[in-house]
Amino acid sequence: MPTSPADPSGLIERLVQGERRVVADLLTRLERQTGDTPRLISLLRPHLGKAFVAGVTGPPGAGKSTLVNALIAEARADGLRVAVLAVDPSSPVTGGAILGDRVRMTASHDDDGVLIRSLGSRGTVGGLTPAAVRMIDALDAAGFGLILLETVGTGQSEVDVAEIADVVVVVSAPGLGDGIQAMKAGLLEIADILVVNKADRDGADRTAEELAAGLALRANAGNVPVMKTSAISSTGIHELWRSIAAKGEARKAAGLDARRRRRARYLIARAAEDVIAARMRHGDAATDALADAILAGEVVPLEAAIRLLSENVGH
Repeated sequence: MPTSPADPSGLIERLVQGERRVVADLLTRLERQTGDTPRLISLLRPHLGKAFVAGVTGPPGAGKSTLVNALIAEARADGLRVAVLAVDPSSPVTGGAILGDRVRMTASHDDDGVLIRSLGSRGTVGGLTPAAVRMIDALDAAGFGLILLETVGTGQSEVDVAEIADVVVVVSAPGLGDGIQAMKAGLLEIADILVVNKADRDGADRTAEELAAGLALRANAGNVPVMKTSAISSTGIHELWRSIAAKGEARKAAGLDARRRRRARYLIARAAEDVIAARMRHGDAATDALADAILAGEVVPLEAAIRLLSENVGH
């Protein structure tokens, strides 16, 4: 007998058994944050901790989706079930995602060991939304050993992935120009592995040298490899996968509590932003008074934000 939609316990049991329709249903519920989301999150907790999450990010045009498609094959060869969360830019009008990444990853659509799901960024400047954390937990509980999180390529603002992923792969390619500069300003700081994709093109060696030079400013630069790949021809993909897997195992060995605590801190930070944003949108006497105080030079915006957060905590 099918599980009733009102039976969260039954749904989680079927999720753990890997029923794909149930996985899809739970992902939708967790993305939309329906009324039963807190109960579902609580029921997921005993089933977590087996998967590791690899974030793949970088400037537009670097070939991230093609690279992810190639990594799926490597992980499947190692016997891992693979889930992909491909974050697409959301429409500023409807909130809907373009869903282009799922279209581009057609090679794995007939493999029951692979699940590909698009996720709208819904305007989040870091390229992610807190729904990603909830969906990752569902995929972990469903038995996916590797979760690939491909994020929107928006330059240095896209650093949220470092708070969610166990391993961050930052991808570039020859000829991106300003994209390399943006990476030096931001994404280089969060990279566990740097990849020059489309390495069969002219300028790949120079791009690798530029990235290595940018890494020199980091204290742990020696632990961040710069690797060259060509996703189309599979050149360097196996070596990249081995590096990701090794770093992923090291992070898993650090313990589930530390990894989940980092993601919980991310959720708290995003929730705090939402609280402040909601107060600003709706406005009230307190926010108007703070705005007037800023205009008068009596307080700075940071102090005003701290006051608003303190008020909400007090309530």
